Amino acid sequence: MSTTDTRTRCRRKEDNKIHPDDRPVHDWYRFVLSFPPHLVRNYLERFEVTEKHFVLDPFCGTGTTLVECKKRGIPSLGIEANPMAHFASSVKTDWRPSPQTLLRHASKIADEALAKLRQDGLEDDPFPFRVNGRERPVLRQLSPELKKLLLTNSISALPLHKTLVLRDCLDGRRNESTRSHLRLALAKAIVGPIGNLHFGPEVGVGKPKPDAAAIASWLNEVRAMADDLRLVEGAAVVPTQVCLADARSLAQHLQPGSIDAVITSPPYPNEKDYTRTTRLESVLLGMIRSKSDLRSLKKGLIRSNTRNVFKTDQDDALVAQHPEIQRIARAIEARRLELGKTSGFERLYARVTKLYFGGMYRHLASLRQFLRPGAYLAYVVGDQASYLRVMIRTGHLLADIGESLGYRVAGIDLFRTRLATATREQLREEVVVLQWPGNNGRKRSQ
Repeated sequence: MSTTDTRTRCRRKEDNKIHPDDRPVHDWYRFVLSFPPHLVRNYLERFEVTEKHFVLDPFCGTGTTLVECKKRGIPSLGIEANPMAHFASSVKTDWRPSPQTLLRHASKIADEALAKLRQDGLEDDPFPFRVNGRERPVLRQLSPELKKLLLTNSISALPLHKTLVLRDCLDGRRNESTRSHLRLALAKAIVGPIGNLHFGPEVGVGKPKPDAAAIASWLNEVRAMADDLRLVEGAAVVPTQVCLADARSLAQHLQPGSIDAVITSPPYPNEKDYTRTTRLESVLLGMIRSKSDLRSLKKGLIRSNTRNVFKTDQDDALVAQHPEIQRIARAIEARRLELGKTSGFERLYARVTKLYFGGMYRHLASLRQFLRPGAYLAYVVGDQASYLRVMIRTGHLLADIGESLGYRVAGIDLFRTRLATATREQLREEVVVLQWPGNNGRKRSQ
């Protein structure tokens, strides 16, 4: 198995950041862990993908691959199991609303929300405890069940009240063509200037903000969205579809032999609960309404952390004969016993490792029938040492699984290195390049 470097070798932290020229549309809403648009461009060019081809992103997240394809006139389809991320990708690839209509609708909603705040003696600008001689009114709150779903103190009481007033005014205009775009702008504002979250890259809670200009922050996001729509208006007709689905089960969403290229970044095997990254906006926008909703969401995800392991999971059986994955699982369990780690989550470390690679096996196996001969695939993955400092070479193991399923391993490209928090080691983040056998007549650069 060969290891090659990308044409634009990236090892510095800055290389994972979005370039200023790429911000239009991409910046409407992004995961902090999203891969950058320029990486997608590199592989579209390397695979010689044009507007005549069809691209799949089976773990599309907030739509980086899809948006970049649309900007280049390339049809694409995304699969995503997280409803907030699915919503973001769907909106970010819908460039039909006119900027003027978007701004007009936003202005009406803002006026309505401000009027409701003023009825309570409030303004959108931060204000002291008393306003115009009046006591602060009783503020709107989330139900106890919804509050339990959030990270503690992820949004302060007054910004929450303003956000709920604005959300209800927005949702009252359900028939307007811009509603989804306006809701996405609100999601972006919630995790930015309105809420107390910080990302670095883990999601955490920063210093509480007693107040925030929720409506003004939302309008700023809407204006930026309108500016971007003016820039991309000519590419609005390029077909893009986003499906809310599990990437391990693709049959309902794809046509056999329809995919020319895959560019994606699945979760990595670690202790990051990816649902926490979008939890605040998912709850406030009504995409998660209960613990049952959250559980259902997690069941549709690759088992990449112990928070989404279930007793009925069976994907680990698919890698029962893979010697290196089994060796790593045994090493993790041995380390756990040696260190005397006994919590319920720690007991699952070995199992979730096997479930993760079993889920990726299942995904790659199900994908084969939908690939055209000669199709190329690029999977951005990273080495991990989250489980008691036992090294997991994710890229090499994924390449091994692909090879066992009939894919050709075209290379493992170094994207960048990053410093592991626990071990202080430099871990590789790589792009595993696979090819489905056959030749569809296209010249491919190597």
